[in-house]
Amino acid sequence: MVKEKITSQDVARLAGVSQSAVSRVFTPGASVSKETKEKVRRAANALGYRPNVLARSLITGRSRIIGLVVAYLDNYFYPEALEKLSNALQAKGYHVLVFMASQKAGNIDGVLDEILDYQVDGIVMASVAMSSDLAARCQAVGVPVVLFNRSQDDERLSAVTSNNIAGGRLVAQFLAAAGHRRIAHIAGWEGASTTRDRERGFQEGLTAAGLALHAREVGNYDFEEARKATRRLFGRSDSPDAVFVANDHMCFAAMDVLRYELGLRVPEDVSVVGYDDVPPAAWPAYDLTTVRQRANLMVSETVKILLENIENPDAPPRRIAIEAPLVVRGSARIPQGWTL
Repeated sequence: MVKEKITSQDVARLAGVSQSAVSRVFTPGASVSKETKEKVRRAANALGYRPNVLARSLITGRSRIIGLVVAYLDNYFYPEALEKLSNALQAKGYHVLVFMASQKAGNIDGVLDEILDYQVDGIVMASVAMSSDLAARCQAVGVPVVLFNRSQDDERLSAVTSNNIAGGRLVAQFLAAAGHRRIAHIAGWEGASTTRDRERGFQEGLTAAGLALHAREVGNYDFEEARKATRRLFGRSDSPDAVFVANDHMCFAAMDVLRYELGLRVPEDVSVVGYDDVPPAAWPAYDLTTVRQRANLMVSETVKILLENIENPDAPPRRIAIEAPLVVRGSARIPQGWTL
């Protein structure tokens, strides 16, 4: 026996309100009194009523779905940031669908059709690059895109990052001020703007201090590759006395190799600095000096830009770089007189 479908009219009759009041209660952001909301919710629960979101999207032209694309979740920064993004969007009445892109290159060609099939109202790319052709497709169908923790040279795309150049420069200043002279770098994936900008700022900071980069390896933002990169760096006869690692995820791998394979003391033999300030960075096992990505501010700006572009498709793209402070802990020598 097919159960009779409960309608908003049934809820309105039981609650003693108008059908439009029922509609407002189930419309995110709509104005409705607390008393009316409670009456309608009680009636809806008693009848087992749920609004038809798909039917409403056909009427309004809005699915209230945001596509969230991410390339990898190994880095502690992303699960935490994605949770904050999801919560912030849900608080604004949007549902979030997460799509995985390819692991290294962040190429989303294979998933874009699927994303657009869901009639999403907007897309957030978390550390995922996007070709000009794909950007044009999204623009053609009126779907705004915001890049999160990644930027690129396409002027049509909004982007929110930490100030990676300034963060890298600050690390170089810190290590140089501590008296280090053989300063190395383990870079991330070289196709990422985060890698490029952090290394650019780091190189600029070293140059300003009258130093040159002592050695460089690539870890591709991968734990095992970072371990191999560390072995190569410190297998040299003139091994570094300090190393800046492009993110904390790789930095933990580097510290494990330094201490437990090579028998080096951190920071007595070698200073280590990371980037992100993920929760394990503060654990006593790592006590990592690192540049903090201010995830709350990055999420807030990302959501603000995305919703502005959903409401006003003609709004110009925006590029925002959030200040990234250095968090000084015990993994690196602290320069004399350095203000914490």
